[in-house]
Amino acid sequence: MEEQHSRRQQKIFRNVTLVQAGFLKKSRRPLPTIIGLLVTFAVMIAATWGAHAYFSLHSALVSMNGNNGSTATSARIAAKKPISILVLGVDQGIEGRNDKGNSDTIILVTVNPTTKKATMTSIPRDTLTEILGETSSTSYYMFKVNSAYQFGGSSGSVKTVSAMLNVPINYYVEVNMKALKGLVNVLGGVDVNVPFSFSYDWCDFKKGKQHLDGRHAIAYARMRYDDPRGDYGRQLRQRQIIQAVVKKGLSVNGLVNYQKLLKVFAKYVKTNLTFGDMTSLAINYRSAASNISSGYIQGHDATISGTSLQIASTEELQKWSNKLRKSLGLSTQTLTNQETRQNSLNETYNGVDFSSNETITNYTIYEANSITPRSSDSW
Repeated sequence: MEEQHSRRQQKIFRNVTLVQAGFLKKSRRPLPTIIGLLVTFAVMIAATWGAHAYFSLHSALVSMNGNNGSTATSARIAAKKPISILVLGVDQGIEGRNDKGNSDTIILVTVNPTTKKATMTSIPRDTLTEILGETSSTSYYMFKVNSAYQFGGSSGSVKTVSAMLNVPINYYVEVNMKALKGLVNVLGGVDVNVPFSFSYDWCDFKKGKQHLDGRHAIAYARMRYDDPRGDYGRQLRQRQIIQAVVKKGLSVNGLVNYQKLLKVFAKYVKTNLTFGDMTSLAINYRSAASNISSGYIQGHDATISGTSLQIASTEELQKWSNKLRKSLGLSTQTLTNQETRQNSLNETYNGVDFSSNETITNYTIYEANSITPRSSDSW
C-alpha cells in the first residue's frame, strides 16, 4: 500500500509539473504552443551560436590589436565623432621578402556618422613626400610615401600621410598582403570584371568576368607595369578585390566560414582599434557605409636622380586636404608643408609646369629651410 501511495504521489507531482509547464494544459489552439516552443528552442540555439561567435571574434581582435580586449572604446568613437583610418596593405613576406617591407597599398578612410558619409582616398605608393617617423629624428628626408612604413611602421605612415594632407589620422589598420590570399580562399574565390587581358606571376587574366582564387587575387591586385594606367590602374584593381571580398564576406557563405575568416584576420591584421571601438563602429557608424565616395591623389610622372616618382601638385594636395577636412567636420586650411615648399621652389627656379602632362625631369629636392639643392647621394 505504501508503495502504491508513493507511486501515486509521484504521478501527481509529475502531472502538476507538466501542467505548470503547459504540456498537459488543454487548449483549443495547440499549434501556436508548439510553434512557440520551437521558436524558443531556435532562439536558444541562436543565442548559443551568437555567444560563441562573439567570443571568437573577441579573441581574434585581441590578437589583432595586442591588448586584452578590455580597453574601453575611445572617447572619439564613444562620442560618435567623425574619424579617419589609414589602411595599409603591407607586402612583407610576398615574393620572397624577409624585410619589413613597404606599404604596397595606402588608403585614407574618413567616416562621419552625422552626415552619414564616408570617403576612401587612395594615395599612390610612389608619391613624393617628406618621410616622418624614425628618420625625422636624425635627418630631413623626402622620398616615396610607401617607404614611411619601412622606416617607421604604421606610426611613421600615419605621421607622414597626416602631414602631407594636413588631416588628423585617428586609427590605422595594417593588413599583411598574405591576408588577401587567405581571405579569398576561405570565401571560395571572388568574381571581378577584368578591364583588359594580361598575365602576371604565372597567372592569366582575360578581359571580362573572371573567378579568382587567392593566388590569382594577389597577382591581380599587384600587377602594375603592364597596366596602361600604371599605379592608378592597380589601385582600381585593388579596390575591386576589396569590394568583392567585403560583398562575399557578408554573404551566407562568408558567415558560415566566419571562424576561418577570423583566424586569417588574427594572424595577418594589426590595428590600434580595440574590440570596443570596432563594436561601436559597427553599430553607430554603419549608416555612412552606404554613402562612400572614392578617389585618388593624381600625381605627375617624374624622374629624380634616376628614380621614378609621382609628384602631386600643390593644387592637387590642397584639393584633397580640403575634401578630407570637410568630411571630418573641420575647416579648411592652406597647406604649408615640405611638399608645397618643394613645389614652389621648383616652379620658381626650375620652371616646372604642373599643367603639362610631360614627365617632369628637372624637379630638384632642396635642403630643409634652404634653396640649396640636396645631393643626389641622399637618395
